[in-house]
Amino acid sequence: MKHKILIAGMFVASFFSSCSDDYLDAPAQSTLDESVIFSSPGLAEGAIDGIKVPFAETNSYRGRFLPFYGLNTDTEWYNSSQTVSDASDLCTYDAKPNNSQMNTTNNAWAMMYSGIERANVCIRGLREYGNPTPGSQLGYLLGEALTLRAIYYADLIKAWGDVPARFEPVNNATLYIEKSSRDVIYKQIIADLGEAATLVPWPGETAATSSVERINKAFVKGFRARLAMAASGFQQYPDGIRRSTDPELSVGNMYALALAESRAVISSGSAHLEPSFETFWKKYNQEYITAGGESLWELPFADGRGRMLFTFAVRHATNDQFHANGANRGGTAGPLPTVFYDYDQTDTRRDVTCVPYRYGTAVNNIAKQELGALNTWYFGKYRYEWMTRFVTSTNDDGVNKIYMRYAEVLLIAAEAANELEGPAAAAPYLKEIRRRAFPAAVQAVKVENYVDALASKEAMFNAIVDENKFEFTGEMERKQALIRWNLLKTKLDEAKAKMSRLSQRTGEYADVPATLYFKYKSDNVSLDIYGLNRGETTAPGADYTQFPWTWTGATADTKINTLYKAGVNPDNRQFWPIWQVFIDGSNGKLTNDYSY
Repeated sequence: MKHKILIAGMFVASFFSSCSDDYLDAPAQSTLDESVIFSSPGLAEGAIDGIKVPFAETNSYRGRFLPFYGLNTDTEWYNSSQTVSDASDLCTYDAKPNNSQMNTTNNAWAMMYSGIERANVCIRGLREYGNPTPGSQLGYLLGEALTLRAIYYADLIKAWGDVPARFEPVNNATLYIEKSSRDVIYKQIIADLGEAATLVPWPGETAATSSVERINKAFVKGFRARLAMAASGFQQYPDGIRRSTDPELSVGNMYALALAESRAVISSGSAHLEPSFETFWKKYNQEYITAGGESLWELPFADGRGRMLFTFAVRHATNDQFHANGANRGGTAGPLPTVFYDYDQTDTRRDVTCVPYRYGTAVNNIAKQELGALNTWYFGKYRYEWMTRFVTSTNDDGVNKIYMRYAEVLLIAAEAANELEGPAAAAPYLKEIRRRAFPAAVQAVKVENYVDALASKEAMFNAIVDENKFEFTGEMERKQALIRWNLLKTKLDEAKAKMSRLSQRTGEYADVPATLYFKYKSDNVSLDIYGLNRGETTAPGADYTQFPWTWTGATADTKINTLYKAGVNPDNRQFWPIWQVFIDGSNGKLTNDYSY
């Protein structure tokens, strides 16, 4: 059964309400309450559950952060990027501090700090009253609290750059504080995860770590590796785009840490790739949450909370045989139209990731697949039709957000090994990723020969950059990766040029057919499509219907040029501004950088 982060118990709600009301004076009764709560595993676990509640609040991860952060890249975009709206501004690198989608007191920024404050209270209480040792339940809960706090901070840094650092519960002196260097925060949360890794078991070792909705050692170490790569990577600082100048966050130090942590996960045998890419994503939509497989940790939304399919699924025009989640659900974002054609035709990830059809208006509650347009694709990783639970909520679907999976651990290991030890050390990890992607009949060429030919560090690095695209499109991890590689604008401009060539069928897209042919399969719902593959230009038979495969709607240049807003340099807009409501409420302590 899914872990319900919205129902953490009446005790949790009242406890954190009391903490919020009384933190300025910290009365003796609150201290007594903490001594009871954090010395009792059952009560302490309820308090830790309370740290997770802000993930699912209306304007937090659920409805604002997850639907918008990570778009637009060289693989993913907001499907309405060409429209003039505050929603599109969030994706096209032109968000303003008064953005109407975000400028509210209950938005993601506030909810992240709410989660951090809850974590700070729990961490303090467990340290003072709980004797949280490795192998104990209270030790596990401390490791979980440290990791949850690190998640909130990692996402704050990812979206806003330098932010206020709070690692103790708020008091009179810290009610209003200035931003801290993200380097300080990175070092703290990387150290916290090092401690957490000594406290939490591997996946499946205990009841708590039997589900991907609870923290486990494989996730903690993998997440620590991800943060080490990000902390040492390029990013926009107030004085320009650069790597950190803190010697502790040097490439040498952080890549060595990332390699050690990723190799520890790999050698543990506690996680593995699902043998089939499609099967993995089907199990995800079926809400399979048993730990020890490919998913390392997921944001645990309750059945009636969370909007992953509501936002990103293949588009459904109406309620139909697959859901009753409302009209026009899914499809707000999708792969760039070039992505499908950039995959090798034999790559099994392609048809899972990139979907060219939507479900039309239901007739007698049955909807059929319908072709759209060359410039509008959908993420096939998210599908109502793969769910086993019928969604009836009009606002939420309850499907979790995968925060990290084992494939990323393998690619981190490959990248760090390539940098520190050379391409031969990276090759086994890249081969493992590609071996899952390609049928056995072509693996000699597509896996062994392809990887063995990557003889230089540069060639291996470029292959890893490409592999990240093919593996993670639709998971909104690409933006931070492009930033840390110092490739954001470079890859966005490359994508714009490629889309222009695709729309005109020139260059590497000259052999993309301009006409598709379709008929319905025996279920009279699913399309049998011919003409998507390069070179498929001969009509397959009289029982197929022709369909023009063209760039429609706004002119091609208008759509393409809104990958990022005209006149904006995305390298100077790597972060969102701090929203005006928080600037105004900061007692003059917070300001925006980057000319916002």
